[in-house]
Amino acid sequence: MKGSRGERLSGEFQKEISKVISTKLKNKYPELSTIISITEADVAPDLKSAKIYISIFDINEEKSKKSFDIIKSNAGFIRHELAQVMHLRTIPELRFHLDESMEYGAKIDKILNALDTDKND
Repeated sequence: MKGSRGERLSGEFQKEISKVISTKLKNKYPELSTIISITEADVAPDLKSAKIYISIFDINEEKSKKSFDIIKSNAGFIRHELAQVMHLRTIPELRFHLDESMEYGAKIDKILNALDTDKND
């Protein structure tokens, strides 16, 4: 969603979804990964849907995937909790996507560091 209103709404959705996941969903599912961050919220202009990009950091990749599945399956619960907090006529349908940009960046850093050490030898 473009424009200042869209950016404000996207920011608010990011903040509120992060709160819901870190408090209410974490209490409901204690097996969730410790570090879960909302990297982006892309809200449609008509407020019918929103793409929520999530980054999950966990040493155990299986636990990370399970955490994403838990969040994805509780999209309705998160949407309901947002309706309690945000004062909008409609709360968009939430579609969660895994954001792997952090892992990709770490991979690139590792490659560049390996090239740098090879150069020094």
